[in-house]
Amino acid sequence: MKTLGARRAETLSGIPLELHYGPEHVSEPPPPAGRFPYTRGIHETMYLGKLWTMRQFSGFATPEQTNARYRYLLAQGQTGLSVAFDLPTLMGVDADHPNAAGEVGKCGVSVSSLEDMETLFQGIPLGEVTVSMTINSPAPVLFAMYLVVGEKQGVCWDRLSGTLQNDILKEYIAQKEYLYPPRPSMRLAVDVIEFATRHTPRFHPISVSGYHIREAGSTAIQELAFTLRDGVEYVEWTRKRNLAVDSFAPRLSFFFNAHNDFFEEIAKYRAARRMWAHIMRERFGAQDERSWKLRFHTQTAGCSLTWQQPYNNVVRTTIQALAGVLGGTQSLHTNSLDEAYALPSEHAVTLALRTQQIIAYESNVASVPDPLGGSYFVEWLTDRVEQEANKYIRRIDEMGGMIPAIEAGFPQREIAEASFRFQQKVEQGEAVIVGVNRFQSQEEQPIELLQIDESAARRQEEKLAELRKRRDNLKVQKALDALKRAAEGQENTMPLILDAVRAYATVGEICGAFYDVFGSYTESNVI
Repeated sequence: MKTLGARRAETLSGIPLELHYGPEHVSEPPPPAGRFPYTRGIHETMYLGKLWTMRQFSGFATPEQTNARYRYLLAQGQTGLSVAFDLPTLMGVDADHPNAAGEVGKCGVSVSSLEDMETLFQGIPLGEVTVSMTINSPAPVLFAMYLVVGEKQGVCWDRLSGTLQNDILKEYIAQKEYLYPPRPSMRLAVDVIEFATRHTPRFHPISVSGYHIREAGSTAIQELAFTLRDGVEYVEWTRKRNLAVDSFAPRLSFFFNAHNDFFEEIAKYRAARRMWAHIMRERFGAQDERSWKLRFHTQTAGCSLTWQQPYNNVVRTTIQALAGVLGGTQSLHTNSLDEAYALPSEHAVTLALRTQQIIAYESNVASVPDPLGGSYFVEWLTDRVEQEANKYIRRIDEMGGMIPAIEAGFPQREIAEASFRFQQKVEQGEAVIVGVNRFQSQEEQPIELLQIDESAARRQEEKLAELRKRRDNLKVQKALDALKRAAEGQENTMPLILDAVRAYATVGEICGAFYDVFGSYTESNVI
């Protein structure tokens, strides 16, 4: 690696850097914020008009315990809820399934039925708060549960606002929490987009996620390229439903990582907006200006957190959050200092929220849209990141799209190789991680940790047993049979999922119905 003194002379993605940048590095300054292609921001006034949504990712143990945490966070000034589900829920199995043993409530909240979802949002008016749900393969089921809870609260669907992740492609690329083969999984994801376009105009039915791609070890350029190409795939599949692109594109959203390379991250966000604007206008012929505007959520980099010297994580998170803000994010989650150990404690999550609030209200960085715009270095780096990302997109296009690329193992190999290269640099001391491979300390300060024991699992198992005794099981079976018939055909499955949810069919039962039709999926060895 080339160095300038003690400083790195390339970005984390490996883009070589020069010593000085000037006018010769910038071909043409981008237009102001609010103007196509939105390099400097999608709104003319950006945060002067409205601050980003402060949305802390939260969920643990039982719905009752997570509901208490939500109420606490809202009382502390959080402006949006973000639901973290536990692994059994993410994998479409109920809390009493043998495969759920040891995982119930451990990495998020356990939700197996509509009853759990009702408890999760008890006393929280869904017509007044935005809710993001990080769920993918079972996303149609959890979305249906959320809609029915809104019904029960007397909130019309057109008043519900928030975001459903529903990004199955990145599961095959990075996170690996898929249930069915790629094509039927895409069908279900598009069922949600189509249904939401017709019935929930304020809800984002998909959040195309680069976050998990980055957490798997990708570079910023790979994160950007694979995420936007996933977005292209969803647009192509949704248009096959005879939906005009401008009818659904304004409700598409994106989700990016905020990593340690401060300026490269800012350039990534600026390039993403510009690339998506051109993709939507020129590739898909979108006419509505709202279709051209890339809206995105940002989360600070979980993979950058260390269990060594955990208070260093506060500094890392602050730098990353600031990059997200200067990059023009629409909402932001800041990780807690203890997340390399466990789910965040109340103390740690409060400090993480205060980090956002200090940036928003004390730093004054939100007083000007894109304050780094016009910087020779930032403009040059934005151009370079865009060029490199477009190379990947062209390669995937040549393969026939993202699904053929996934089946060939292309993005998976690229990420694995990037991760390996970075780990080599860490082990050789070329990449410095403070407190890990330099500036180590023999004494670590103890921190308060959130402990999740097996009582949450026992309580969830008891509630499921009680539910199955009380509900009309004949009605449940009829709903599941109707859902299977719909899955075997071509109709949108969302109305049938809603019927099953209203009958109190469980997550595992509904996902099991799809298994019966679609089968499971095992990734081939791609490395």
